Amino acid sequence: MSAPAIPLRLTAPDPGWTVDADVVVVGSGVAGLTVALRYAELEPAAKVLVVTKDGLSSGSTRWAQGGIAAVLDPHDTPEEHLNDTLVAGVGLCDVRAVRTLVTDGPGALRRLMARGARFDRTGDGELQLGREGGHRRRRIVHAGGDATGAEVQRALVEAVRAGSIEVIEHALVLDLIKDAQGRARGVTLHVMGEGARDGVGAVHARAVVLATGGMGQVYAVTTNPVVSTADGVALALRAGAVVRDIEFVQFHPTVLWLGAGSTGQQPLISEAVRGEGAFLIDHEGERFMTGVHELADLAPRDVVTKAITRRMRETGREHVYLDGRHFGREMWETRFPTIYAACREHGIDPVTEPIPVAPAAHYASGGVRTDLRGRTSIDGLYACGEVACTGVHGANRLASNSLLEGLVFAERIAEDIHAVRPSPGAPVPAGAQEGLVDPRVRSRIQAHMSAGASVLRSRESLMETARALRDARWTPVAVPPRTESWEATNLLTVATALTGAAAARLETRGSHWREDHDVRDDNEWLGHLDVTLTEEGLRMTYTPHEDTMPARLAQELTAAGLDPAEVDTLITRALEEDLQEAGDVTSLATIPAQQRAVADVVARKDGVVAGLAVAEAVFVRLGAARAERAAKDGERVRAGDVLMTLEGPVRGLLTAERTALNLLTHLSGVATLTGRWVEEISGTGARVRDSRKTLPGLRALEKYAVRCGGGVNHRMSLSDAALIKDNHVVAAGGVAEAFRAVRERYPDVPIEVEIDRLNQLDPVLDEGAELILLDNFTVEDTARAVQVVKNRAKNRVALEASGGLTLESARDVADTGVDYLAVGALTHSAPALDIALDLRG
Repeated sequence: MSAPAIPLRLTAPDPGWTVDADVVVVGSGVAGLTVALRYAELEPAAKVLVVTKDGLSSGSTRWAQGGIAAVLDPHDTPEEHLNDTLVAGVGLCDVRAVRTLVTDGPGALRRLMARGARFDRTGDGELQLGREGGHRRRRIVHAGGDATGAEVQRALVEAVRAGSIEVIEHALVLDLIKDAQGRARGVTLHVMGEGARDGVGAVHARAVVLATGGMGQVYAVTTNPVVSTADGVALALRAGAVVRDIEFVQFHPTVLWLGAGSTGQQPLISEAVRGEGAFLIDHEGERFMTGVHELADLAPRDVVTKAITRRMRETGREHVYLDGRHFGREMWETRFPTIYAACREHGIDPVTEPIPVAPAAHYASGGVRTDLRGRTSIDGLYACGEVACTGVHGANRLASNSLLEGLVFAERIAEDIHAVRPSPGAPVPAGAQEGLVDPRVRSRIQAHMSAGASVLRSRESLMETARALRDARWTPVAVPPRTESWEATNLLTVATALTGAAAARLETRGSHWREDHDVRDDNEWLGHLDVTLTEEGLRMTYTPHEDTMPARLAQELTAAGLDPAEVDTLITRALEEDLQEAGDVTSLATIPAQQRAVADVVARKDGVVAGLAVAEAVFVRLGAARAERAAKDGERVRAGDVLMTLEGPVRGLLTAERTALNLLTHLSGVATLTGRWVEEISGTGARVRDSRKTLPGLRALEKYAVRCGGGVNHRMSLSDAALIKDNHVVAAGGVAEAFRAVRERYPDVPIEVEIDRLNQLDPVLDEGAELILLDNFTVEDTARAVQVVKNRAKNRVALEASGGLTLESARDVADTGVDYLAVGALTHSAPALDIALDLRG
């Protein structure tokens, strides 16, 4: 007999009361309250309702110690913050989401300060900026030394209390309410005996925002408060939403060790303590992080956690130590008063002794999958904060990015609800398959998860944990609906999904550490595990990372002399320009999400094609499932020829169309113009060559297109060779002086010289130039220069004609015997080749 299925709905009494609202926000941390406040500003007449499981001031936000990361130092840049985040995320961050975070972050932080949040400042009134693990700059703002979360919570709660936002406290959210079209229409919830509305009720709203925080209580030892029982992720799974990357649970490396067998919420020792110079030691006093990572004790959290765990295993100890004795009492009391008090409360004086620490479950990098506007896979349902997977954190969150993520994406959610103004239909009764878990199994669930699915994982440990979780679904007695059984059911649902994803991912990446697959595997696992819950149980889908092109395209680009990563970045930037924040509004409005079609990329004019792999990469990025090419780069095509056939979602094909064709038509135009020049001088021995007159960011692609057209490339950059021109001659005091200066400083670099008069040729030859550029020479003077070189040069000297060349004069110039004709117009002003996308049918 099989174990009972994971329920699609919690067993609960019918709602005894109903409330209507425009927007219901579930959760009262930084994410939830920011959504509520921002939407109330955008829609002053709207009814905004916040539902919170405890009091309005409770939740995970107030426990945040370290601070909020944002680029405020004039020497810092968003690009550096982005790069630090990408490194921590180990290949799985959504670059667009991270760029949104780091660019919108400073403004969102300033708006938080405008709401009343007060952060620590220097003596001259500037914000104090701290540093934490993984950050290469000081960019962490903090409050009360190490009480940032408490200050953020205070400011937001006061702002909510001062406005018209309604709050229901002590309310556990149960399930999502939908309309007949499957759109979110509200939630059911249970008010736990301390509010105006007791018992189970319903909130009907046109938009639902999940901001329920984390799921640390899935484990026996965690930094999360007791209310963090994965309620939001469990609700989303039961509703049919996609949950992504749930296996990536971050274990904070430095949690105060309270003794063997201690369980529940444990005091956190903020990463900021190491940011200020504290360091890790083992029981022998050895600093074991030195040599593990370039940042040593300030390495990303997954690196530090793994190093601590290894050292604990090697020594047979249950903890290591964090040494901050050199801080002195004053620094502990002023910079880290909360941590200092927690240590003293447990009999430890960090001024005189190192602090015993060990890793504990801390933060979920995965969660309910969202887009850049916080939209989930269910219309009208949004997610924000730790419950969400925005793509910012990848496989491992960078320290102090979480509060910033809550601020930035909360504002975007409020603005999206305001702009879209969803109008769901009437709510419909939920389906069957109810069920509850015996609350007595809660501690068993947590113990099994900590033993087999925490920092160290293996096939055996995960299989054993999965079996234990299946057994936990059985109960010999009927389970009454109440808070304890609803929470236990949520914990078991999410623990089962987490364990399944951890068992499926056969690699070690970020905060997911498989002892039996102990290396990162980009070939097989550079992608996401998406989990959904159906009547048949949990269903898992592997989705390749959308910021990475398929391996076959990457290999093709590499073979063509192009860097796939650079092409990928170019595509990302181009799509960002085209889509902006709202996306392709026309396609979103007119085309059903499920509609698919076949489309052909067709030449409208004769020419030479270039950039088919690049165009295909754009279409694949936006969902094309199949791409078959009928042409190759460098081939001559006729008007009406099909170059490539695509199959995929219509929305994706049409959204990708402009970006793909912008690149394809431009590169094919370059190849076509190059082909005309090559044809014009065929049989002469001269070759057509490009210049550095390229569009910013497109040089490599444009020079590739020149090669497709039959031309050859000149310098890729100013460092490939020295090119002495007239201004260099003036600055150096003569061509000989300029030549010698280059030769002395860069003895191995080829030297090219540009001349514009025939009488400059002999001095250049005397100095030993390897390439001479004849700038704006007449055909006659070009022929004389060729003859002089033949008569004088001991070694091979190449001549290039440049400036003033036209197709009409090209053959006459080539017939003089020059080696190259340099044509800047190939890349600078080639007309685009007309190519279009035609949907079949």
